[in-house]
Amino acid sequence: MLAQFVDSGPADAQARKIWRDLMSPVNCFFRHPVAEQVREQGREEGIEKGIEKGVAQERAATILRILEWRNVSVPESVRKQVLACTDLRRLESWQEQAVRVTDPVDLFTSDQPE
Repeated sequence: MLAQFVDSGPADAQARKIWRDLMSPVNCFFRHPVAEQVREQGREEGIEKGIEKGVAQERAATILRILEWRNVSVPESVRKQVLACTDLRRLESWQEQAVRVTDPVDLFTSDQPE
């Protein structure tokens, strides 16, 4: 708290720069511009990962819905594998195959290794 208080005190830009330069190696990361940049980058990456995860979950659910609409019985092992997948390209491939296969295990036959 003291470092934060001192950081907000200097009106002179040069004094503020000297203080921040002195404090940068110290582990008071809360108000330092570098810390703010790192936190913002972390938020952006978290949002991207969250979006990708949401897209993957939706694709997996769509694959299973397609198979259900076609009255193709889906074993629990296939359901788990589809729902666990996070590779968007692989899920897209499985989605395309879901409209053709008669056995859901065939979704994985032309699978590429991860």
